[in-house]
Amino acid sequence: MTPSDGYLLDNRQAEAGQRFDAFASLFDPATFRHLERLGIGPGRRCWEVGAGGTSVVSWLARKVGPTGTVLATDIDTSRLDTVARPPVEVRTHDVGAEEPPGGGFDLVHARLVLVHVPDRERALRSMIEALRPGGRLLIEDADPALQPLSCPDEHGPEELLANRLRQGFRRLLAERGADLSYGRRLPRLLREAGLRHVEADAYFPLTSPACTALELATVRQIRDRLVEAGLATDEDVDRHLANVAAGGMDLATAPMISAWGRKV
Repeated sequence: MTPSDGYLLDNRQAEAGQRFDAFASLFDPATFRHLERLGIGPGRRCWEVGAGGTSVVSWLARKVGPTGTVLATDIDTSRLDTVARPPVEVRTHDVGAEEPPGGGFDLVHARLVLVHVPDRERALRSMIEALRPGGRLLIEDADPALQPLSCPDEHGPEELLANRLRQGFRRLLAERGADLSYGRRLPRLLREAGLRHVEADAYFPLTSPACTALELATVRQIRDRLVEAGLATDEDVDRHLANVAAGGMDLATAPMISAWGRKV
């Protein structure tokens, strides 16, 4: 899959940077906690799949130090230029369509990536193949079907509109091949792939400035697609954006499921 294949959330759109910043605020603490637990330290070789933004890549680079390496790949690496220096190597790569870009990694990590990849099975095999024996895989992905609402407390017309637009967003994702219930399957998929000591947890952000920033950026990024598909009008979108900006809504994101295991 390339950026021109109709990917709904193109990294080159202006709102993409705002989304990456919001994801970092929401999910970096949980991601870094898991990575610390997996023992990432000096000299380690890491592959960050579908890097998109820079926060996780930069954190890994500090941890592995000058004796380690961090390979950051994505189908669109336009936002990774600022971190493309040792120990970080940036490479354009499609994890769902190409062979692994190397092997012997101590860690392979992907966050909010596989739910969007058409050939998720191949992508998962590729990441496991790239691990050394004893290496760790950490996959973190959303499960929008597990909690499908923008506003779980649906108590007024503002919340009803927000949830209707979120339903439209989910429909657009599904039409482009996203698996909206992928996150919950991760523990089983890792076990079936032969990984050992598989564990998982979930993080469900509700009501934070980053939830608000993510909602604003996402709706602005997809507004034309929503309108073209007849899922909303321009008036609906403008009213929702004004409601969100007013700051009186309890906005949520989909739960992020984190699953990890060790290659034998």
